[in-house]
Amino acid sequence: MSYHGKVKPGGTPDSRELPKLIITKLAVDPQMSNNCYLLRCRSTDTQVLIDAAADPERLVQLVGPDGLATVVTTHQHWDHHRALAGVVTATGASTVAGVADAAAITEQTGVPIDAPVTDGDTVRVGDCTLEVIHLVGHTPGSIALLYDDPDGTPHLFTGDCLFPGGVGKTWSAEDFASLIEDVSTKVFDRLPDETWFYPGHGDDSTLGAERPQLAEWRNRGW
Repeated sequence: MSYHGKVKPGGTPDSRELPKLIITKLAVDPQMSNNCYLLRCRSTDTQVLIDAAADPERLVQLVGPDGLATVVTTHQHWDHHRALAGVVTATGASTVAGVADAAAITEQTGVPIDAPVTDGDTVRVGDCTLEVIHLVGHTPGSIALLYDDPDGTPHLFTGDCLFPGGVGKTWSAEDFASLIEDVSTKVFDRLPDETWFYPGHGDDSTLGAERPQLAEWRNRGW
């Protein structure tokens, strides 16, 4: 079966097998329907989890016996890190988050952030590399993670900064202006249409499918 990325809380995960990396998408919590992404290097079996959002038992089960190297939290909002303490306790994984959100995540979860990151920093998944893209507006320290597949198209994990149909929620005109500018310049201006992106909730999309709506998003202000 080919990957489609349409997952529901309580349902089965969906996996995409790239030449060097396996991406597994799992939805948790029927109320918020958060997406969690487990990335596995095919040559080393090293695993990284993006957003330990909820249901730590399910996430630890998904990780399996090979262990978890790192948990990346895309931003400070409560629904994206409810399982962080449980997963880190069970696996011993190190923690990564955006510099400007790290203190808030620790305050809310009690989990120290081992590696606060910003634009251009990297997160290793065995022999694979994720590049950090700092996107300001949904929260001050929101980050996206880019896997620029050397054997294919780019893959981008956007947290709550970019969804099919628009950018993430903001709470002021200034925050929206910041987010739409960062998403435009750091994502759409840089990456090709075939880039597949994986948001923090709901279905995936490609930059090519969303690019024609950029001007409309900017004009409507959300």
